[in-house]
Order: sequence, then structure tokens, then C-alpha cells
Amino acid sequence: MGTERKNLSKAERVALIQQTLNQLYPAPPIPLDHFDAYSLLVAVLLSAQCTDERVNQVTPHLWALADNPFDMAKVPVEEIKAVIRPCGLSPQKSKAISVLSQRLVDEYNGMVPADMEALESLPGVGHKTASVVMAQAFGVPAFPVDTHIHRLAQRWGLTSGKNVVQTEKDLKRLFPEEHWNKLHLQIIFYGREYCTARGCDGRVCGLCRSCYPARKHPKKVHKP
Repeated sequence: MGTERKNLSKAERVALIQQTLNQLYPAPPIPLDHFDAYSLLVAVLLSAQCTDERVNQVTPHLWALADNPFDMAKVPVEEIKAVIRPCGLSPQKSKAISVLSQRLVDEYNGMVPADMEALESLPGVGHKTASVVMAQAFGVPAFPVDTHIHRLAQRWGLTSGKNVVQTEKDLKRLFPEEHWNKLHLQIIFYGREYCTARGCDGRVCGLCRSCYPARKHPKKVHKP
């Protein structure tokens, strides 16, 4: 009889996860189409409770209306809402896009501020959205946690957090700061491709099996 494999230690899991993700996604692209910090900010805002694919279908029509805060601030909210309706939550999102565009014009000369606190003060921009913009538009180390990352971090035993705030803190402690921006994207892609909400229960995908070969029961995940 063979001996049963033991679950990896946390340090071993961290090393294996980084190695595997670097092999699978050596240069992960930003999934939201954009051409500057403003277009990324608006695209991330639109992605709340919406797929990136849908956002990428909608944003070209939005940029046809206006592709900078000076012009967007002049577009009636109803016109913005009509264009972004497929993304869902269009009444709130259209108003947020209009008001934040005017704020950028009035307070930042039409530029998106490279400052977390300033970004979070804009309407419709929460901590995750601000973190994505800081990381991907300005290259500032951040670890935005979405539902994919929250789910996988629990399945891989990297956090016991019941919310994205705790998950972000735990991940930042485990991984070197210079890897945060890349890891954020790598985990998202892995979660979509291999460790989906319904396709894996903590015992199916390659990383879950490698990290926890002795796991007998589905891993219960706390939703954010």
C-alpha cells in the first residue's frame, strides 16, 4: 500500500502557486480594453457585476460619444445610460461616469489622479476599482481582490477571510510586493479557466489537488 500524500505547508503552497501561474501566464494581459488611465477607470467601473467581455463590447460605443473627461462631462446622463445599459446598473453607473468626469475636469485638470485616496473619493470608485487603476494604469503595487481571487485564495488556504478586505491583507503578506500586480491578473485568469465557481470545489483543478492532495471534502468558500 502506498502512503497517502500530505497537504503542502503554506510556504510550499505559495511557492507552487507562483511557479504554476508564471508558467501558465508569463505575461497576463489586462482583460479590459482601454487606451489610457481614464478609459481604464471607466471600464473597471462598468465591470462591476458585469463580465469583462460585455464591457469590451460596450466601451467602443461609449468612446464614440466621448473618450475623455472634458467631453464626457458634457454628454447628458441619459445618453450615457442608453449606451451602457447592457452592463447592468446603468442608472447608477451613468451618473457616476458623468459626475466623476466633471470632478476630474474641475479638480485634476482632466487627469486621473495617481493617488488611492483621491480615486476612492470619486463616485462609483471603490477600493477594488482604485486598486486596479493604481496597479495597471500607474504601475503602483496593489492587489485588487475580486470574486475569483477571493474564492481561489480560500481554496488554496491563503486566507480564512470572510471578506475581500481580509483576503487582500493576507495575500499582501504572503507574496512579495513586486509581484502583486502580475499575480492579481494571473489568479483571475486561472480562476476563470481552471478553478471556476462551479467547476472546482477545492479538489478538482490542478493547483487545488497539488496544494491539498489529502483533502476529502469540498472546500467551503465564504462569499465576499
